Amino acid sequence: MSDHHTYKTIEVVGSSPQSTDDAIRNAIHECAKTIHNINWFEVVETRGHVVDGEVAHFQVTMKVGFRIDNS
Repeated sequence: MSDHHTYKTIEVVGSSPQSTDDAIRNAIHECAKTIHNINWFEVVETRGHVVDGEVAHFQVTMKVGFRIDNS
């Protein structure tokens, strides 16, 4: 059965004052500190925070998929 895998998804929100790409990378980087076997992500929503008529932060809601360890 070693050729079968089980996956789990979680939903996280990444943020960055620079860009949506940076928000995604920040979220994946933080997830990878405690979650192993991350295989993919899917952007579900993009939004931002506005201060004084300027974009202050980009926020990206995403699903992160990872393979559950076979033990």
